[in-house]
Amino acid sequence: MAEQRSFDDRDGFIWFDGKLVPWREANVHILTHAMHYASSVFEGQRAYGGRIFKLREHSKRLRRSAELLGFDIPWSTEEIDAACGEVLEANGLTEAYLRPVSWRGSESMGVSPKGTKPHLAIAAWNWGKYYPPEKAAAGIRLDIAPWRRPAPYTAPVHSKAAGLYMIASLSKQQADARGFDDALMFDWRGQVAEATGANAFFVRDGVLHTPTPDCFLDGITRRTVIDLARKRGIPVEERAIWPEELESFEQFFITGSAAEVTPVQSAGPWRFEVGELSRQLARDYDDLVNGRQA
Repeated sequence: MAEQRSFDDRDGFIWFDGKLVPWREANVHILTHAMHYASSVFEGQRAYGGRIFKLREHSKRLRRSAELLGFDIPWSTEEIDAACGEVLEANGLTEAYLRPVSWRGSESMGVSPKGTKPHLAIAAWNWGKYYPPEKAAAGIRLDIAPWRRPAPYTAPVHSKAAGLYMIASLSKQQADARGFDDALMFDWRGQVAEATGANAFFVRDGVLHTPTPDCFLDGITRRTVIDLARKRGIPVEERAIWPEELESFEQFFITGSAAEVTPVQSAGPWRFEVGELSRQLARDYDDLVNGRQA
């Protein structure tokens, strides 16, 4: 397997504060506020055949995430959309992953962000399936995360904020070390929440069950899959799910822009089948993002 090239040493262009700059020159100062105090928000989105799926929703969410952290991105939703398209074209990409990121700069240093300037950058690169097809077909294995999603009164949980991913990163690190593909996170109450970067769905008796996103992101892919399920007449229940209930579910899959729709074969001590309903929704999602259905 070829070694992955470092993300700071690549050819191509990154859109940075209103213009395209060579990839290796898209840098920030070591005293950037975001690096020290996590004043940063981002998006993860995919392009299929040169079309960025749900681009407008992603750009809107990016701006809303920044607002929840107390700063305004000085580019409109339409300008962010256009910049994403510009990045794809400049790098000659049609199948790609895009990472818009906005952060507070280095104009002042301290807990208070007063006086800092908001910045925006957008990068794009070739990125295939998050999980190899053979692994996804068999279902991934999840550890149980040692960290929990915080209560809404303790953090801006509906912002896609970099700081909220610290516990996800730690949980994924432990899962990797223990030989798992990812980790299932519970919330501060002990309820089932999500994987480290993807929402969770469970199947029982032909009904989809998914945790209510009251302390984590209501993902764009999550909402898309709910729509696809309802188009097929599959009932969807959004509700509190407790770990004791997991043994009663037949299937489990996760959803996200990176993971798309990926079946799960196990989460901690709980086992699941990779069933037809999960496979059907994965096919439906693949058809939708690739323009094979409306």
